[in-house]
Amino acid sequence: MYRGHRAPPEVRGRIVILVDDGLATGSTMRAAVRALRQQGPARLIVAVPTAARETCAAFAGEVDEIICALTPEPFYAVGLWYENFLQTSDEKVRALLESAARGFNPPGHET
Repeated sequence: MYRGHRAPPEVRGRIVILVDDGLATGSTMRAAVRALRQQGPARLIVAVPTAARETCAAFAGEVDEIICALTPEPFYAVGLWYENFLQTSDEKVRALLESAARGFNPPGHET
């Protein structure tokens, strides 16, 4: 739905950085990591602005690098650590991704 007509990105042999707004349990990120590992990236890095300390620590054994800028105690929920945690609509996300795709030409994909 988000990719539209664009092909999946080629990640084999590349450094992949997975970014999320934060990690509470980490279940969604864990699924993304597993899916990407099957595609053979050279390195897999997870970067988040906030995370539960124990979740951040658990990812250390699952990815090549984990970056958790803030691991407050007690954590409670991702949204508590944002001044503005309003949701972005699917329509807005699709528009932003389409706009970014028009302005980005990965190496080896020049037109």
